[in-house]
Amino acid sequence: MYKHTTIAIAFVSLGILGLTACDVKKTQEGDVTLPKVEINKTQEGNVTLPKYDVTTPDVKVTTTEKTVTVPTIKSEEKTIEVPKVTVTPAK
Repeated sequence: MYKHTTIAIAFVSLGILGLTACDVKKTQEGDVTLPKVEINKTQEGNVTLPKYDVTTPDVKVTTTEKTVTVPTIKSEEKTIEVPKVTVTPAK
C-alpha cells in the first residue's frame, strides 16, 4: 500500500515539475474578426488562433533501492462477546 502511494506522489511531483519547467514562446498573435451584420451580411467572419512553440524538459524516471523503517501491524485472534439479534416474524 505504501509503495503505491509513494509512486503516485512521485508521479504527481514530476508532473508539476514538468509543467513548471516548460519554455513557452508565442509565435503568432491571435485575431478574431466578427462579421458585420445588418439586413445583409457585408463581411465574412475570420478566426485566427495564436500559435505557440513549447519546449518541454527532458525527464527521466528511474528507481533505486533504499532501506527504510516501515511500521508493521500485528493481528491476533481473540474471543469476545458480540450482540446477537433474533427476529421472529409476526403472525
